[in-house]
Formats: sequence, structure tokens, C-alpha cells
Amino acid sequence: MERGPTPLHDASAPGPWFLRDPRLARAYFGLQAVAGALWWVAVFTSDAVRHATLGALNPVLIFGLDLPLFVLASGAAAAGWRPGAAVSALWTTLVTIGMVAYATATGLAGWGAVLMLAAAIGSIGAALVLWLGRVPSELLLRGPLAGRTDISRTPGARLRRTAAQTSVFWVVFLCVIPLVIAWLESRWGLAGEFGAVWRSAGAVLFGAAGALSVWSAVSLATIGRGTPLPSAATTALVIRGPYRTVRNPMALGSIAQGVAVGMMLSSWLVVIYAIAGAIVWDWLVRPHEERELTERFGDAYRAYQRRVRCWIPQPPRV
Repeated sequence: MERGPTPLHDASAPGPWFLRDPRLARAYFGLQAVAGALWWVAVFTSDAVRHATLGALNPVLIFGLDLPLFVLASGAAAAGWRPGAAVSALWTTLVTIGMVAYATATGLAGWGAVLMLAAAIGSIGAALVLWLGRVPSELLLRGPLAGRTDISRTPGARLRRTAAQTSVFWVVFLCVIPLVIAWLESRWGLAGEFGAVWRSAGAVLFGAAGALSVWSAVSLATIGRGTPLPSAATTALVIRGPYRTVRNPMALGSIAQGVAVGMMLSSWLVVIYAIAGAIVWDWLVRPHEERELTERFGDAYRAYQRRVRCWIPQPPRV
């Protein structure tokens, strides 16, 4: 039976409670207003802060716009005025784009670009909660990522599709994007050196995590008769192989691979990118996936949830 779209204010929508709590969203904007005000005090009293976050930009000119559109608008949103949230989120997004472009072009104000990226993500998320009642995470699973069972008729076809999906994921998310992030980190003057031991440990971790990811993908293709992507999901519940010890071994392996790539590249921003990807998957994607699995497999999946942990591997029960 098909399920219609979930109302935006539906408290039963999948996902953590704090992604639909307007009180927490208002509290975020309150903290952002205070942090913004304190940052401006630091900008006008510390040359080091001003140079690290604004580079050679004129702070007086930016202050004239940022005070009403960021600090005061965030404060108004904290007080319950929803248009303030929209103004703050839009301004923060525009400033983030500008700071990223400025830092990349000049090599200055790298910390300003990083801080504004974090502020933009927080502002957009909090504004969505205030305006829509929750973060509409189901939008991430539309189009090519919409949930559909696999229609491949042979194990070979499923394995080929799985190999293609895994290869694309590795190239895009474990190669191209991390290399771009590492280059930006260096360009922005934020790069550090992890040392040979950490880089070697990253290589070992990447190999082990990659093996776990491949094992998980093959299990989905052979036991589950599907692929890792929700657009060609399994038709059988997979509780064997690595799924005996942890419910999300493929996600766990992918996250560990991302952290390992950051270690090998000596890039703390790539490590944060991998951790952020884990948070997005856990908060925004996994709840929909588990609801779908519960609808398709019923009590069998509920029993599996009770028996096997989501993230922490455990010895398989006999």
C-alpha cells in the first residue's frame, strides 16, 4: 500500500525529535545572535580575529549590514518572529557564498569561510523547523533515490549494478569531494600535518573499512536480492554476513573510509566532512529507511532491531 506525503507538522514523522522542535530552533537562533555579537566585539578589538575571519575586507561596511540581517534577525527569530529566521538564513547563505569565494580567490579569511558554512547549515535547518514544523528530510529520497525494490532478474545483474553504484560512490564521495575539500583547506591557510603514523593508520583503516563495505554490498546483492541504493532496494531482509553484528555495516564502513581518507590527506576538514555525512545519514536518511523496512518486513525487522545494534558491532547471537 502506498503512503501519501507526510504532513510537515506531523509529530510522527521519522527522525530525531529535535529536528521538529521549534523551541530548540529558537534557542539556536538565540545562541547565534549572542555568538554573532561577541564575534563582532572580537573583530573590533583583535587584529588576529579580524584577519582570520575577514581578511582584508572592511569590517565597518560589513558590520552595517550584518548587525541587522544576522545578529538582530537571529535575535528576532529567537523571540518567535519567524520572518527573522528567514532573513537570517538567507543573509547567512549569501555571506557564506561570498566568504567561500573570497577565501578561495585570495587565500585569506579561511576561518571566516568555515564558520559561515557552519552558521548557514544551522540557520537553514532552524528556519525550516520554525516555518515548516520540521526538517523535510524526505526530500532527500525523491527522484532517483526514491525507494523501489530491485527488478534485476539474475544475481549477476544485481552484482553488476552493486559494483557500479559502489564505484560511483567511492569516486565521488571518497575521492573527488575529499580532494576538493583538502585543496580548499590548503588554499584557505587551514591545512595541518597529521604525521606519517596517522597517515599509515588511515591507509589501514581505509582497507579494513573498504572490505566491510564491499562485504555488505555483496550481501545485499546476493542474500537480499537487491542493491545498496534505495532506488533498487533489497526484496529480502538481510540479517546474515556483517548484518549479524551491526544493522548498518555499509554506512559504518563508508563513514570510516571517509575518516581514513581525511587521515591520509592530513585534512581535518575531510574528517569533519565524513562525520557530517554520518550525522546527515543517521538523522535524515536512516529513519525513513527503517520505517520502509518495518513496513515491508514487519515483525521480522522489529525483532532484528531489538537483537542487533544500529552502530556498535556486537558478537552475533546464536
